[in-house]
Amino acid sequence: MGGKIEVDVSYAARRPWVPPRRLVEAWVRAALGNLRRAGVVSVRVVGAARSRNLNARYRHKDKPTNVLSFGGAGPSPDGRNYLGELVICAAVAAREAKRAAKPPEAHWAHLTVHGVLHLLGFDHERPADARKMSAKEVQILDRLGFSDPYA
Repeated sequence: MGGKIEVDVSYAARRPWVPPRRLVEAWVRAALGNLRRAGVVSVRVVGAARSRNLNARYRHKDKPTNVLSFGGAGPSPDGRNYLGELVICAAVAAREAKRAAKPPEAHWAHLTVHGVLHLLGFDHERPADARKMSAKEVQILDRLGFSDPYA
């Protein structure tokens, strides 16, 4: 990897299950791939109320969501490049994993990779962009040992 990557993980919720910091860091680094510059990514694990509040405020959807991605401020005077922040809702992640009959760890890895790809400029609003983004997700998750989340 080109630059030094810092991953800041914090937990405001730990139920029903959340991955340990080391796994979240590994998933973020895998999604960043061969990023040539140093960067900082923050990951915040929150409960349903906080997720709902943020989703309503920034996406105008009054319900909790699985992952939100917020672009970072970019280069700072201290030389660090703030790539952005992910906010992942523990309750929604657990509910989705259970509904899809997927291991919680696999779903969390997918949400983390998906969110980081948004920070890198990937999107899924148009079908062609969605295909490109999902293919990248599948590739990264495969390298991490997880099956195709869309299969």
